Amino acid sequence: MTVLSVPDLLAAARPGALAAFNVVALEHAEAIAAAAVAAKRPAVLQISENTVRYHGGLGPLARACLAVAADSPAALTVHLDHATSHELIRQAADLGIRSVMYDGSALPYADNVDSTAAIARWCRDHGVFLEAELGAIGGKDGAHTPGVRTDPDEAVAFVAATGVDALAVAVGSSHAMHTRDARLDDELIARLAAKVPVPLVL
Repeated sequence: MTVLSVPDLLAAARPGALAAFNVVALEHAEAIAAAAVAAKRPAVLQISENTVRYHGGLGPLARACLAVAADSPAALTVHLDHATSHELIRQAADLGIRSVMYDGSALPYADNVDSTAAIARWCRDHGVFLEAELGAIGGKDGAHTPGVRTDPDEAVAFVAATGVDALAVAVGSSHAMHTRDARLDDELIARLAAKVPVPLVL
C-alpha cells in the first residue's frame, strides 16, 4: 500500500482515534506495521526530534519507515514529531515525509504564533500536514496542573492565526509516564473538541 496522508488515515480511523507510535529503530516500525495489520487499524509511525538526535540524523530511519509503510498492507504514514526547528521539518519533507509536528510550546505565546505561522505557510506550499502544540504537556516537566492546560478560546485563536492542520493540546496526558498519576480532563477535551476546528492530538 502507498504511504497515506493524515487526513486519509483520520477518515479510516473513524469512529475511533488514530494512534501514533514512536519509532526508535527499524524493528519498532516493523512491529507497529505488523500490529496495524493484525488489528485492521490505521497507524502513524512517528520519529521524534530526540530520536533524530540519538541517531545523529533523520535520513536513514526516515527512509526505512517510509519503506515499511509503503510495503505494508496496513494504512500507515510517517510523521516527524516534536520538531523544534524549521530546518528539520524542511529536511523531513525533502525525504518524503508529509506529516510533521512543530513544537513551539516552550516559546512565549506571541512567538509561538509567529514561528508556527511561518512554518505553516511553508508546509502548505509544500503539501505537508502540520501539527502544532499549545499548552504544557505533562511528563517532560511534570506539568499536570490545570493552570498550564490548553485554554479553548486561546486554542481557537491560535489555530486561526497560524493555519495549522492539527493541534496538540494539554489536557492532563503525559509523555514518558512512569507512574499512573496522569488524569485526562474529559470536560476540557469536550470543550476543546466543540470549539477547535482541526483534529486534536493527545
